[in-house]
Amino acid sequence: MRHGGCGGRLTRETPPRGPELQKQAISRIGAGGDAESTPEELLIELAIETKGLTKRYSNGIVAIDNLDLHVRKGEVYGFLGPNGAGKTTTMRILVGLMRPSSGTATVVGTVPGHGLVQVGSLVEAPAFYPYLSARDNLKALTRYAGVPGSRIETVLAEVDLTDRAHDRYSSFSLGMKQRLGVAAALLKDPQLLILDEPSNGLDPQGIVEMRDLVRNLGKGERTVLLSSHQLAEVEQICDRVGVILRGKMVAEGTVAELRGQTGLALMAEPEQAAGEALVRLLGPEAVRLDAGAFRLDVPPGRAAEINRALVTSGIDVSELRPAARSLEDVFLQLTGDPVATAEVTSGPVHPATPAGGSPT
Repeated sequence: MRHGGCGGRLTRETPPRGPELQKQAISRIGAGGDAESTPEELLIELAIETKGLTKRYSNGIVAIDNLDLHVRKGEVYGFLGPNGAGKTTTMRILVGLMRPSSGTATVVGTVPGHGLVQVGSLVEAPAFYPYLSARDNLKALTRYAGVPGSRIETVLAEVDLTDRAHDRYSSFSLGMKQRLGVAAALLKDPQLLILDEPSNGLDPQGIVEMRDLVRNLGKGERTVLLSSHQLAEVEQICDRVGVILRGKMVAEGTVAELRGQTGLALMAEPEQAAGEALVRLLGPEAVRLDAGAFRLDVPPGRAAEINRALVTSGIDVSELRPAARSLEDVFLQLTGDPVATAEVTSGPVHPATPAGGSPT
């Protein structure tokens, strides 16, 4: 609800959603569509760049639609979107497993599928020999990839599987299987690590462990591209985020940029009198009321002024603090799609079940 300026009456106003907010976000952050790179962006070295990337299947489904993606070297980049948004299709193209219908992609300075010695990836579920131990599975991979065997113990330690390295893969929990998949992706000590929803299907403890692992892997000069539909995961470990919906990039930037300006959260009684006083002080466009709490679109530095004005007017202030939009709020407004948003969660998720030719 928003307070109107006429006699202090409460009116309901719908915040900008869907295409309107997408245009605002893309205009502000500089992402998506046919947007051209700014001079500042051209000076930044990119690990991954796509221009107009499109994938159209023979059955007419468009999995990726004119996608412009910019992943900078040395960052952890969160690729966020609901199931079916086009995340896995994009990653399959980036590692050379699939060809785009149109557009271009550059991965560590070359076309996808070339320069793979610099790229490690875990796309969809990992696959290993169930009757072999973790260590023996990695030994087989080092032979195929021409990697020194000395890397095996290093990567097992990185994913905290040294103590279970002698156990059969079939005895592993889902979280351990995912961590072994990450270990395999690390065997070549790659500059770029591409991880496709590594926390998918894990229990809460497994999610925390994977989050800590990815955070550590992103330290130093290594670049990590992490796809996810878990908002908490992306928010806590990623330097920048790209939001994709139905194959289109709807926003790209840091979490702080996507959230926008921090405002103030306020709880006061009586509510009606507080609302009228706030409208007189700040104007109707700066005051929103949601579930008994006011959201004030003003700099946090005005908190003392607002508190003083309300107390002087005989209004009891029980809470007044800085408040920023969560990434979940941003996603809701960017997509304007309750169904899609319901699939983007902050808790455990269920694996997607792609069917032949459909985007994942």
